[in-house]
Amino acid sequence: MIIRKEYTEFIDALSVRQIVAITGLRRVGKTTALKYLLSQIKSENKIYFDLERIEYRNLFSGKNYGDIIKALEIEGVEFNRKAFIVLDEIQLVPNIASVLKYIYDTYDVKIIVSGSSSFYMKGAFSESLAGRKRLFELWPLDFADFIKFKGVTTKLPSFSFKVTHPHFIEKYKSYYEEFVTFGGFPEVALIDKIENKKSLLKDIFESYFNLDIRFLADFNKTDELYKLIKLLSSRVGSKVDYSKLSGITGINRHKVKDYLLFLENTFFIKMIKPYVTNPDREIALQTKMYFSDSGLLNMLGPVSSGALFENTLANQLSAKGELRYYAKRTGQEIDFVLDGIRAIEVKETPTAHDLKILKKRAANINLKNFNLVGRNLPGTGFQELLWGGAIY
Repeated sequence: MIIRKEYTEFIDALSVRQIVAITGLRRVGKTTALKYLLSQIKSENKIYFDLERIEYRNLFSGKNYGDIIKALEIEGVEFNRKAFIVLDEIQLVPNIASVLKYIYDTYDVKIIVSGSSSFYMKGAFSESLAGRKRLFELWPLDFADFIKFKGVTTKLPSFSFKVTHPHFIEKYKSYYEEFVTFGGFPEVALIDKIENKKSLLKDIFESYFNLDIRFLADFNKTDELYKLIKLLSSRVGSKVDYSKLSGITGINRHKVKDYLLFLENTFFIKMIKPYVTNPDREIALQTKMYFSDSGLLNMLGPVSSGALFENTLANQLSAKGELRYYAKRTGQEIDFVLDGIRAIEVKETPTAHDLKILKKRAANINLKNFNLVGRNLPGTGFQELLWGGAIY
């Protein structure tokens, strides 16, 4: 098993009383994470339930807590000593939060769960279990973990916002091109053949569309949602204009907002807010939209090479801190502002002129730190760039 960097936090959380809850997009590796945690628990008094199996959903759906406890004892849980219960995809059982609260409050049980929806995990689940859980989000692989999945054992240098050495770019360029094109789903990273990668990405999208939407939403017209997703794939990195999206798709404007909120809260897309110094102005400005995995975006395509690269960078940078974008009414923009202190411009093949413009725009909003992030080294010999593959 390949150990992802997030696992360290998960392991640390095993030592506390609180419920460990892992949430994220379907097929992003939550089940593997749960099974890894289960393997690290030394006790034999532990058990794993996949709630996609109807018999286990029925077990936890009972209204009588005593009957649920008896059923768990039949499954092998011993409640007279410390026990460990691991539940996968808890959003499939509507009343599961109240059941877990009862078990948590009544017995010495460490509970570890996963779920695919932040609607549920941050909403009813969090309210019912206030103070009783630690919530972690699991995203597709970052580039450092991606190359682990490709079998590279060389330890990467510590990431810093500095110019990237050309040898580093040369060494990892082919891996990064694969990462940009096919994204960071663990299963996809482990496959070598391009056609098999494409087929698996299609299967991941269909499982999300047919399972998550069916279980987590009450949308009657899934063809509308599919049409909207296709449109969004052609507008990645653009400002979200609900009226325009409504006009193009023929979907009611309020329904468009509902769809986008669902896509965001099931980790399918990410919304990036504008960078402003006046909070009141932020309310009036539009957000930008990116897909949470560039492989999914590319599968839904067609999408330009530059848009795919920018989408990849949006995901890489959002893992480093709070990500925003900057735009003036005149049309001048800075692609990203990280943690309110660093201006970042994305160019596939950056130039000295691009760096000069970025430096000026950053200075205009009092940002002393700035980076020009590139995908390719320009033939002119300009090397003052932070290479995309060096962000992890």
